[in-house]
Amino acid sequence: MTQSRDAALASKAWPFEEARRVLKRYEKAPPEKGYVLFETGYGPSGLPHIGTFGEVARTTMVRRAFEMISDIPTKLICFSDDLDGMRKVPGNVPNQDELAKYLQMPLTSVPDPFGTHDSFGGHNNAMLMRFLDTFGFDYEFVSSTEFYGSGQFDEVLLRCAERYDDIMKIMLKSLREERRQTYSIFLPMHPETGRVLYVPMKHVDAVNGTVTFDDEEGREWTLPVTGGNVKLQWKPDFGARWAALGVDFEMYGKDHSTNEKIYDGICRVLGARPPEHFTYELFLDDQGQKISKSSGNGVSIDEWLTYASTESLSYFMYQKPKTAKRMYFDVIPKAVDEYHQQLRAYPGQDEKGQLNNPVWHIHAGDVPGSNLVVPFAMLLNLASVSGAEDKDQLWGFIRRYAPDASPESHPDLDNAAGFAVRYFQDFVKPKRVFRAPSEQEREALEALRAELAAYDGALEDEALQSVVYAVGRERFDPMRGWFTALYEVLLGASQGPRFGGFIALYGVDETIALIDAALAGELA
Repeated sequence: MTQSRDAALASKAWPFEEARRVLKRYEKAPPEKGYVLFETGYGPSGLPHIGTFGEVARTTMVRRAFEMISDIPTKLICFSDDLDGMRKVPGNVPNQDELAKYLQMPLTSVPDPFGTHDSFGGHNNAMLMRFLDTFGFDYEFVSSTEFYGSGQFDEVLLRCAERYDDIMKIMLKSLREERRQTYSIFLPMHPETGRVLYVPMKHVDAVNGTVTFDDEEGREWTLPVTGGNVKLQWKPDFGARWAALGVDFEMYGKDHSTNEKIYDGICRVLGARPPEHFTYELFLDDQGQKISKSSGNGVSIDEWLTYASTESLSYFMYQKPKTAKRMYFDVIPKAVDEYHQQLRAYPGQDEKGQLNNPVWHIHAGDVPGSNLVVPFAMLLNLASVSGAEDKDQLWGFIRRYAPDASPESHPDLDNAAGFAVRYFQDFVKPKRVFRAPSEQEREALEALRAELAAYDGALEDEALQSVVYAVGRERFDPMRGWFTALYEVLLGASQGPRFGGFIALYGVDETIALIDAALAGELA
C-alpha cells in the first residue's frame, strides 16, 4: 500500500507531529536557502555512545516524515563540537597519563590515545561516522574545527562581537554571581599554547571584530574573532550555530531543556529564527543511571549489534522518546521480537495503521517482510537447553520445526540464530540458576512427561500448548505458578516462551529427556 499525503498529514505518530511543526514554518514561503535543515549535535569528548545514535535515528525519522508531507528538499547535518577543550580525561580510553598533558586543548589537537587517527577528536568523529554509516543514514558531517577555521562562521562571529552586550545579558541571567565576574561568550585560543582559555574579556571591539584579554600569566593579547582564533562557549555556540546554518529542527536530551530559552534568545539576537525543538528523555543503564560517554556505562552501539540487528535498535529508539528508558542487555531480545511482530502486522494494516507502525519510520515506508518464523526469545531458550555453541546446532531443530526454512531463504532467522547463540553464551549461560521441583511441581512434571510420551499428534504449537495447559490447570491456581516452575526447573530462567511452542521446536522426545534430567536432579 502506498500511503497518501493526506493520511500522513493526519497521522498521530510522533515523527509526523514534529514534521508538521517544521512544515508550518514555511506555510507562507519556502526557505530562502532552498532546503529544510535538520541538525544533530555531538560532543566528541568521549567515545560515541548509543544515545548519540538515537538522536540521529530519531531526527532521521522526523526528516522522512517531513519528506512524506512536503516537496521542499531536506538536509541533515551532524555537527561535531570538536574544537571544544578537553576538560577531563575519559575513563574508558588508554594512555590516560599521556592525555592528561593536553587538558584544555581542543579535541582535534589532542593526540589520539588509540594511535589510529591524527587526533582524539578525529578518532571519535571517525567512530561516530562509522556507526552512522552502518545504519545507512543520509547526513553531512560538519567539524566545528573546520567550521570556525575555514571562515564559514565568520559572519556570525562578527555579529556576536557587534551584539556582545545583548548576548551577555542573556547569559549572565543564568549564571551565579561568582561566574558572572569572569564569564565571556568568547573563548580565545592561546596564540602560543593553543589551549582554550576561559578568561574574561578586557575589551570587545565591534568595529574591528577583535577581543582583548589577559592570559593566565597576565600577558595581554588581542585576537580577531574570525578564522578560528576564538570559539564560543557551548551555550552561545548552540544559538549562533543555528543562526549561521539556518537550522529548522534540532532535538536534544532533557538535560538541555533548561537552556532552550538561552539558545533561542541568542539565535534571535543574531537575527535568525530558532529551530523547532524536540526534547527526549534520557537513556538509563540497568541501575537507573544516565548513560555517559565518559564512563562508558549502558550498551554501546557495537555491543547491541553483536547480539541483534540494526533494525531492532532503531525500533527501540522509536518507542516513546519522551519516556526515560533503561537500556541494557536484557532489553535486546524483547526489541527483536517486537520489531518482527510489527513487520508481520504491517501488510494487514490500513493506511492509518501503517503510518503509525514503527517499521514505516524505520524503513521510510519501504517495509520488508519478516521471515523470523521462530521468535528470538524462543531461539534463546533453545540455545540454552541445547547448550548450543554455534547456530548450526539450532538449525538442526529449526528445520524439523519449519521444514521449508533454510539460512538462504530465511536470512533474518539465520542471523537471529547466530545472535541467539552469542547472547546465550555471554549473558544467559553465566546467570542460569536451575532449582529442584517442589513435590507438587514434581507430580505435575511427571504427569506432563506421561502426556508427552503418549502424544501422537503433530508438532504444532497450539496442540502442545493445550497438553501443557491441561496438566497445569488440574494442579495450579493461579496457572502462573505452573509456568514459572517450567521455566525455573527446566530452563533455569525466571521467564520464558509459550511452552507448547518450545516443545514443538525442541522436540517431544527431547523435552521428555529434559524433564527426566530435572526429576533426576541433574540440572539443579
